[in-house]
Amino acid sequence: MSSWRWWICSLLFVATTVNYLDRQVLSLTYKEFIAPEFHWTDADYGTVTSMFSIFYAIACLFAGKFVDWMGTKKGYLIAIAVWSTGAVMHAACGWATAHLVDGLDSVAALRAVEAGSNIALAISTTSVYLFLLCRGILALGEAGNFPAAIKTTAEYFPKKDRAFATSIFNAGASVGALAAPLCIPPLAKSLGWEWAFIIIGGLGFLWMFFWQFMYDKPENSSHVNAEELAYIHQDDADEAAAAVPEAKEEQSIPFLQCFKFRQTWSFIFGKFFTDGVWWFFLFWAPAYFQDQFNAPASSPLGQGLIFTLYAIVTVLSIFGGYLPKIFVDKKGMDPYGGRMLAMLIFAFFPLVALLAQPLGVRSPWWPAILIGIAAAGHQAWSANIFSTVGDMFPKSTVASITGIGTMAGGIGSMIIQKVAGNLFDYAEEMGSSFHFFGFEGKPAGYFIIFCFCGLAYLIAWTIMKSLVPKYKPVTL
Repeated sequence: MSSWRWWICSLLFVATTVNYLDRQVLSLTYKEFIAPEFHWTDADYGTVTSMFSIFYAIACLFAGKFVDWMGTKKGYLIAIAVWSTGAVMHAACGWATAHLVDGLDSVAALRAVEAGSNIALAISTTSVYLFLLCRGILALGEAGNFPAAIKTTAEYFPKKDRAFATSIFNAGASVGALAAPLCIPPLAKSLGWEWAFIIIGGLGFLWMFFWQFMYDKPENSSHVNAEELAYIHQDDADEAAAAVPEAKEEQSIPFLQCFKFRQTWSFIFGKFFTDGVWWFFLFWAPAYFQDQFNAPASSPLGQGLIFTLYAIVTVLSIFGGYLPKIFVDKKGMDPYGGRMLAMLIFAFFPLVALLAQPLGVRSPWWPAILIGIAAAGHQAWSANIFSTVGDMFPKSTVASITGIGTMAGGIGSMIIQKVAGNLFDYAEEMGSSFHFFGFEGKPAGYFIIFCFCGLAYLIAWTIMKSLVPKYKPVTL
């Protein structure tokens, strides 16, 4: 049997890695480079990250349908071309701000402006809008990544292997976040923050070359032999379905009709409550380590803390997709039942985030380790919740349902990013008069958000289980 499906999975892994590298450039340059140059506050950064989330959410609503309409190959190419363009465009925000704000003659003049002055306010406001434009383009393209990747997984893997394959390509999020602190801050420090956006953003264009020449549907691929094709389609009703999907698999559910199914709402709530947790850690961890422990992202300590966090995520999360495979193969459970049991186990991992702030008073390494465990729980959860879509919906609608759920996750993330930014500024301003479980000021604000992050997965699992208690595929 050939193994071309794993080569395709490796391409999905690389695309997801690039996806998360592009997202991380802003968070790793914000506190040390962006904020001083553009006079940003945490509220400004919260606005940019929250609006990215809502742009991403809206785009996800249509991205899945777009991928279903364009097909996996073209849809993925267009998505990564758009987000790579948006990523590179960030580099021009300083130049554009200097030309749009009166009284400035160069990018270097941005930092020289007196903090708190009217011109500083004009710089921050103008630059926020420019970054929002770039983040909007980035979000528009990135929204297509997971619908296209999940659709590819449904095309190339049988149900019992999809969570494992998803966990492999989804580990690209962890690897991207892991590589980011090692390459982005040094690039920003040596070449300027603009070049960090240009170099990292350019990786997507390189990926497009490989996707163009390596991907075809398994039925049309010269690299997939009959044995592998039969293995891929082993869930189909008969031998003919191994070569050509059944007619009902080709029927697509109308977009609005998708919302009539409890299975759709289960996926929506699962994503809404949990995606924001991952994005909070992704966007705010570098700022947290600098605020709480004076460890900028470009410092050895800052790089070590962020690297440790995502090293834990990378190592632990890869097993997330393998656990339900054990439940299905060894325990004889149906794919959905095995996945939900695995997700319940992973829902307990983020509870350790409740200890991150209390133990942080002893050493900054404790929050790095505990947040890493919590984030690993998210990645394992994410690999399985994505695969529930392939379990219950026909292949022709997988990308659409994935887009709807990812939209819900984007909305949840928008809320937590905006609340976090405003809360941190407010807590810092109030100082010792702002209390939460023994912490004052900004540390108390971080502790509040960590508490939500720790509990979100158990809340989400309970809602999902109540909506879809047992395995129930959608029939047309």
